[in-house]
Amino acid sequence: MREGSLEAPTRHPLDWENPDFYDEAKLDEELRRVFDICHGCRRCFNLCDSFPRLFDLVDESKSGELDTVSSKDFGSVVDACTLCDMCYMTKCPYVPPHEFNLDFPHLMLRYRAVEARKGKVPFTDGELAKTDRNGKLASLAAPIANWASDTKNSLTRPIIEKVAGLHREAALPKYVGMSFERRADATPIKINRDAPGFGRKAVIYATCFTNYNSPDVGMAARAVLAQNGVETEVIHPHCCGMPMLEQGKIGEVAKAAREVAAAFKPWIEKGYDIIATVPSCALMLKMEWPLILPKDEDVKLLSRATFDLSEYIIDIAKKEGLAPGMKPVPGGVSIHLACHSRAQNMGQKAADMLKLVPEADVQVLERCSGHGGSWGFKKENFAVGMKVGRPVFRQVAEGQKAFVTSECPLAGVHIAQGVERLGNDAPKPELLSHPILVMARAYGLTP
Repeated sequence: MREGSLEAPTRHPLDWENPDFYDEAKLDEELRRVFDICHGCRRCFNLCDSFPRLFDLVDESKSGELDTVSSKDFGSVVDACTLCDMCYMTKCPYVPPHEFNLDFPHLMLRYRAVEARKGKVPFTDGELAKTDRNGKLASLAAPIANWASDTKNSLTRPIIEKVAGLHREAALPKYVGMSFERRADATPIKINRDAPGFGRKAVIYATCFTNYNSPDVGMAARAVLAQNGVETEVIHPHCCGMPMLEQGKIGEVAKAAREVAAAFKPWIEKGYDIIATVPSCALMLKMEWPLILPKDEDVKLLSRATFDLSEYIIDIAKKEGLAPGMKPVPGGVSIHLACHSRAQNMGQKAADMLKLVPEADVQVLERCSGHGGSWGFKKENFAVGMKVGRPVFRQVAEGQKAFVTSECPLAGVHIAQGVERLGNDAPKPELLSHPILVMARAYGLTP
């Protein structure tokens, strides 16, 4: 046995269809094995709040060791995990193939799967996770939905907090009346046949957020790709299931995976690449789904064909070269590297993309923003999320760039709110909901 692991981390498929996966005694045994290793190492103390909570439980116990920590207290550790995968990807020296075989995020997922099977997922959490349905309904009355969710609305936000558990001060995503799919269908686009990348074909997986909350990201992506000779189609068969995964509803994620993979299969067979506009969705298609359905050939095919949006732009730049015509975007950009971008193990593709803009002035932010998906919106977590994200907020304020962006749209909203709440006199950067918007401006494709 040796300390740490020098090999690249690898992940085992989730054994979620095995009855032992849901055996509470075996789960507790594994929790104690892993938590004891974490307690002895503590390299992850400065990541999410799961680890400080775990270490406090141990340090405040009667023996100062895990043996006197009650299993009923483990729930608080699980609740703080946002499945960002940063402990697995960047910190833990004991991930497979190390013999300790430690996968903290997937253990937290297993705990939640057991809770979900017991019917312990709160009703409101389950409803909030139905992002396709919620997006379709909210888009029918987008102005009213956005009015009700505004943090300045002292009439509705306390009600939302009480009913849905969303903190009244948390900035929530806005909705649009016309989805990205509909906008794309209604807007013909000309492909630049002189671009070095001409001949490429790709399907843009709209994703729930781009489709119902931020179609400008999708339209900018479509325009930049067309400028670079890429023929695109826009499709949104179903949510990727990340919100359901966060709640341990693995069976529902598997169902979504099969549906989306089947919808994309004919396009892949016709030579189309698949591009996801949100890193969490790209991570699901590329990595999580194959671990949930390791024998599904359609899922494996989709995994091999999928690119993150920034990753795809860089692929064009390296293999064919980008189309000329970009001009500087004055003022500089602070770019936050989303956890689920980093978890794809593809490098700093968003930052690399921005550095392709002439005279680029790019500030790269690698720390956690503190939002953690819907986790950071919740009444019990919002203050913690703001605390975790404070170093990022300060870096943005000190950088004094004209723009701030993140590939993760929820992180971007959280960071912009955090910078505003610092209360200093520094100029506030303009929030762009994805770095592709910077490139679109450089090409003169958007204002």
